[in-house]
Amino acid sequence: MQSEATQQNPPRPEGWDAAPPPELLRGIEQFNHREYFECHETLEAIWIKEPRPIRTLYKGILQVGVGCYHLLRGNYRGAIIKLDSGARYLEAFAPCCLSVDVARLIADARALHSTLIRLGPDHFREVDPNLLPLVHLC
Repeated sequence: MQSEATQQNPPRPEGWDAAPPPELLRGIEQFNHREYFECHETLEAIWIKEPRPIRTLYKGILQVGVGCYHLLRGNYRGAIIKLDSGARYLEAFAPCCLSVDVARLIADARALHSTLIRLGPDHFREVDPNLLPLVHLC
């Protein structure tokens, strides 16, 4: 029988508590400077190389960034799809993984997604740019 603590806290992916690799930190820096294309390239390179399930963390951050990229380029559908899929990929890594505040990134991506849905395809360009998420460390 599992203890109550084990039932409430699912097993963490291998390497979740390790120091973030330099490439991840570089991708986060690019993300936070709204260099989403460059961030995509950086995170995709480490996502492809990583054989462990932790690779999905990179994919989640990457997809949230792609959602922001689509938003800034005027692609409503691309923005809402990637913000949603990115947040879903990140769920297994919350609240904190590789020193990334995953819970906050999920919350911020979902807040932006909800705002875009509320504004709709005719008014989404009116979104406050301050709602674009940042990746914070924990």
